[in-house]
Amino acid sequence: MAKKKAFALRLNEEMLKAIEKWAADEFRSTNGQIEWMLMKALREQKREPKKKGE
Repeated sequence: MAKKKAFALRLNEEMLKAIEKWAADEFRSTNGQIEWMLMKALREQKREPKKKGE
């Protein structure tokens, strides 16, 4: 598994509530949902990070 780095993320309250609801609906943590959303966006734009050894 890739090393994770923590950083602060500022979101408006309405956006955070929407993400928290979506995460609960998908049985994910809020952090897990944000990671999933970001990776999905990276894949769609063909900017997915390369895996080690590639």
